[in-house]
Amino acid sequence: MRARRSLSFFCLAAVFALFVLFLYGPILTIIVLSFQGPTGGLTFPMHGVSTHWFARLWSGLGVVDIWAAFGRSLRLGATVMALTVLISLPAGYAFRRGFRGATLVFYTAVASLIVPSIVVSLGLAVEFRLLDDAVKSAADALGLAWLAERFTTSAGTFTSGLGAHLTWTLPFGLLIMFAVFNRFDLRYEEAARDLGATPWQTFRHVVLPMIAPSVVGIGLFGFTLSWDEVARSSQALGSDQNTLPLELTGLTTTITNPEIYALGTVTTGVSFLVIVVSLVSIGALRRRPQRASVADVRS
Repeated sequence: MRARRSLSFFCLAAVFALFVLFLYGPILTIIVLSFQGPTGGLTFPMHGVSTHWFARLWSGLGVVDIWAAFGRSLRLGATVMALTVLISLPAGYAFRRGFRGATLVFYTAVASLIVPSIVVSLGLAVEFRLLDDAVKSAADALGLAWLAERFTTSAGTFTSGLGAHLTWTLPFGLLIMFAVFNRFDLRYEEAARDLGATPWQTFRHVVLPMIAPSVVGIGLFGFTLSWDEVARSSQALGSDQNTLPLELTGLTTTITNPEIYALGTVTTGVSFLVIVVSLVSIGALRRRPQRASVADVRS
């Protein structure tokens, strides 16, 4: 006979259900309300079901160029994703081998996780204002009138904005690499070296294929953290360079119809699409060594 569930099981199940509802309830609510009918409002009950507000969103949101902000966020997220992977991977490999000053470098890298995001954003804004003043002063001193007249600011999406997002994503990438290499079996590298492989060949043909799923995970972290970032972007970007989350934050005070929900559904869809692509890639990378092992056994 099957054992009866204890009271503690049902209590824990109820707590877990409430946790899931708290976590995904707001997202589900936004998605449902975005399909309101043409006369629908911002709350329940719904007045019909349609894609009217998505059509309105596609045609634009008045003075706000929402699709330009969408493109900026997409390009910035892709750049942050690539740089997070390209920097975190060799950095984690370097920390694994050890070098002088590694402890200082580590605490410097993760310090931005402790500092409030808005403070980081303000610091970057001040830093780039000082840089702008230095460029203008140098242009005046060197007699470069054309530079002094045309130069406005060095702050932008791929300067101050990129730096602000990397202060958020790189520490996570580095911590993930620490966890990956702490579980990595050194005997694989030793075997490769015994067979005559160079350090680069060992990394390329042994280490990288084995940690590839984790590298994809770092890229996923980099994109999603950049895609949703607001606080670190708030002071580091100009109003004409706003990312999609900044525009979305501003629109919450001006738009009083479900268009804002349609925009939220689209941005959520992009996030889930990136997650699905990453999971599929991780699954494919994990199955590849297994297929190779089976092929070796058969041969």
